[in-house]
Amino acid sequence: MFDQFAKEHNLSELLVSAQQFQPYPKAAEREFWEKLPQEARATWIGWAEERLDYTWPALPAVRYMDYVRNGNRTHYEEAYFERRRVLGDLLFGECVEGQGRFFEQIMNGLWCLCEESYWVIPAHMTLSSQSDGYSLPDVTEQVIDLFAADTGGLLAWATYLFKDKLQAESPMILKRIRYEMNRRIFEPYLEREDFWWMGYTPKRVNNWNPWIHSNCLAAFLILEEDVSVRSRAVAKGMQSLDSFMEIYHPDGGCDEGPGYWGRAGASLFDCLELLYEGSAGRIDFYKEPLVQEMGKYIYRVHIAGNDFVNFADGDARLSLSADVVYRYGKRIEDSQMSALGAYTFQANGITRDRIFSCTRILGEFTNYTELTGQRAMAPFERDVWLKDTHIFVAREHEGSSAGLYLAAKGGHNDENHNHNDVGHYIVYFNGHPFFIDAGTESYTAKTFSERRYEIWTMQSGYHSLPTVNGVEQQDGEAYRATDVEYVNTDSAANLSLNLTPAYPESAGIEFWKRSITLHRTPGDQAYAEIKDSFELKEASADVVFNGLLLPTPQLLEDGRIELTNEHGERVWIQYAANRLQAVVETITVSDARMQSIWGDTLYRLQLRLLEPVRAGEVVVTISEAITGTTSAV
Repeated sequence: MFDQFAKEHNLSELLVSAQQFQPYPKAAEREFWEKLPQEARATWIGWAEERLDYTWPALPAVRYMDYVRNGNRTHYEEAYFERRRVLGDLLFGECVEGQGRFFEQIMNGLWCLCEESYWVIPAHMTLSSQSDGYSLPDVTEQVIDLFAADTGGLLAWATYLFKDKLQAESPMILKRIRYEMNRRIFEPYLEREDFWWMGYTPKRVNNWNPWIHSNCLAAFLILEEDVSVRSRAVAKGMQSLDSFMEIYHPDGGCDEGPGYWGRAGASLFDCLELLYEGSAGRIDFYKEPLVQEMGKYIYRVHIAGNDFVNFADGDARLSLSADVVYRYGKRIEDSQMSALGAYTFQANGITRDRIFSCTRILGEFTNYTELTGQRAMAPFERDVWLKDTHIFVAREHEGSSAGLYLAAKGGHNDENHNHNDVGHYIVYFNGHPFFIDAGTESYTAKTFSERRYEIWTMQSGYHSLPTVNGVEQQDGEAYRATDVEYVNTDSAANLSLNLTPAYPESAGIEFWKRSITLHRTPGDQAYAEIKDSFELKEASADVVFNGLLLPTPQLLEDGRIELTNEHGERVWIQYAANRLQAVVETITVSDARMQSIWGDTLYRLQLRLLEPVRAGEVVVTISEAITGTTSAV
């Protein structure tokens, strides 16, 4: 798609010059910055004031070495990312205030980043041909990872905003920035094709592709004045972006989950905007069906507030790039997507992102009045079926987070940021979590190693899935759902899957069909129903139905389990007590990343067969707890 366009057109004629490329106001355009609403101005000036006496932390060699020595990546990354956040705060505080108060610290920050030996973080050293066995980088080989590209983008946008002032204060800063950009970004980007994220190697690309391109393309458009070099860089970026589009199914689903959509579909949007603005609208892909579906995905998996369906590694609670969602929706003329962007921005206001993105913050400034101009409501789509990525969503009421919400997945166990979770489901009530997907703990060297599936959050036994004869699902593309069918009516939405291929032969499964349904017949109580029909090769009682719960479960005597959350909302789980024994395991959460989402405690519910069977059917229902009601069926 992109590459074909580049081959059919003369990009040097379509692209505007570096001087003409002005997608956002520069710092010197005081009329724009002075007219910003006071709350936005006060927020950014306040953040910049916190940085006035900031001491830029060192990045010592031994902290870089931690990752190889002991697998720790946070000690180095905390200081590394803080440097970039601080510089961003100062840049935009100065843009807003315009009095020069923060400029010396801005120059300090720019110089610090230029002085860093390597912009690639330790965990990404595998990009380097010298990485094997080394704990420090070979600085003679500059490569591009996510955060080298992010750093390059930050320096480029700083130049865009303050070029004239930097030239007046010290031309050497601009000269140094260009020198570092040439050797760390421009030359490897143009000359190398061995970076896996570019799509020229056998390894499958993921969100690295558009994320890196969004920064590199911005840098070329801002800093490179040679028309032939600019057009060559854009052509290569467009060719490489095609490899990212090729991993997507037509339904636009992000198999990395919504937590990564912000650097997958949203980063693609960043690239599309750069192409659009960099060509004065002559390079425009917003009518492409796949581009549109990739955008719509994010509101299709929105639950309520900041909660999203978090299959794979993504967190359940997101700091959504609200302005990107809003602008993406406007470009593809989808009012529901724009509404989610405005809804999220109005709920959360201006937020500080862990990964500093100048282009998104500039977009937020530009659209601030629109984002806050009128009260927005999220779409809250009632039914979603992404037929290619096998994502199923059903809620009790269209346009509302009230009532039951059920989401499930099929797919296979070699997806990006994969968990072994084929056939897994989650349940929310009134927008609050009851059956959950834990997500993942803070990343370490183990997370992306051959030992990944030793981590409990990756295992099917800690998802809403059966364990059979002590055997869980296995990782690999062959372990998948088959015979996947979806049916939706006003009274019910159903997903059925054959889970047999998701388990290895050692599980002893002859056949396993799972049916996941949200019943919402008008006038009757809504309930979720999970029905497992199975046949084993030999009779066994070693069959366990797992589920991960957030509220504390209370086991009742009549085959019910009551869950009560902090809002006083109650949900019942109902099962056949004459056939199943309920056992609860308390999981203490000590990881900071997971604690920020779930708190200190989770619970694994296990429903275990009481007697050996060779074939059978097990039904579990989940509904609002109503006094005097014994069954939702």
